[in-house]
Amino acid sequence: MDSQDLIRAVAFDYVDQLSDHGEVPIAWADLSNFSFEGRRVPLVSQQGIFKPAALDLPISIRTTYREPGQLRPYEDEVDENGYLLYRYRGTDPGHHENQWLRQVRDRAVPLLYLEGVAKGRYLPSAAAIIEDHPESLTFGVQLMPIDAAAIGAVNAFALDPATRRHYLELVQRRTGQARFRESVLDAYASRCTLCRLRHRELLDAAHIVSYAEGGTHLVTNGMSMCKIHHAAYDLDIVGVRPDGVAEVRADVLEEVDGPMLRHGLQEVHGARLYLPKSPAMRPAVEGLERRYERFRGRM
Repeated sequence: MDSQDLIRAVAFDYVDQLSDHGEVPIAWADLSNFSFEGRRVPLVSQQGIFKPAALDLPISIRTTYREPGQLRPYEDEVDENGYLLYRYRGTDPGHHENQWLRQVRDRAVPLLYLEGVAKGRYLPSAAAIIEDHPESLTFGVQLMPIDAAAIGAVNAFALDPATRRHYLELVQRRTGQARFRESVLDAYASRCTLCRLRHRELLDAAHIVSYAEGGTHLVTNGMSMCKIHHAAYDLDIVGVRPDGVAEVRADVLEEVDGPMLRHGLQEVHGARLYLPKSPAMRPAVEGLERRYERFRGRM
């Protein structure tokens, strides 16, 4: 493995570990402060197609985050073959950054694809440039979860259509979940709605109506919860009334165990939720009613 390939492989491993195998968004500062053998090798810049000075080809392509309702400078789409259509830099097919991506394709070099899921935070996956479409000013990009990419194995990107679509769906699902988590935690000022814990790394975005049951990734279908309260909510140990008051299942209230049960669960019974300041960000009453009915059915 030459030095260029080694830098790329170490960078992928760094991003893989930092993102918990593609599940957790990475801050801009962490992406820009990667170093190799004492030399700083940033993995991101203001350019969407980015080549650090240490490499002769790009290391990453990026999609900009925009607040809900705002348009991105480039809207990426997926074609009928399951490839992401990544826009050229500008309208000149001969622009040097577009030429870089053709070299990436020709040499089967893997890229980091950084999807903006919140301001200054990106969810990473692996990408390969497969097709070039000058007529539409796009490249066809194959996406893979970063933890599934075999860096250095060119054939890792020669996937059959079914596998390609499976990986694309997995990347899209992770991205949707990451956007949902970031939006919900921001709305709740990084606090658990039940216990007010403020350690963001210990918080989840709990769906009120699960995605499997037709729930959405909208902020109004989520609540910020610490991991223990999220688990208790999902298991219907804790319920939330439509008026924003928590209840604990009767049999759990009667248990005698220890301080975690007493302080962590039993004491949230009757507590009023900590809710976002903006009414538009608060849980939808219809969803709370539906979920509370399920909780009551398991009392």
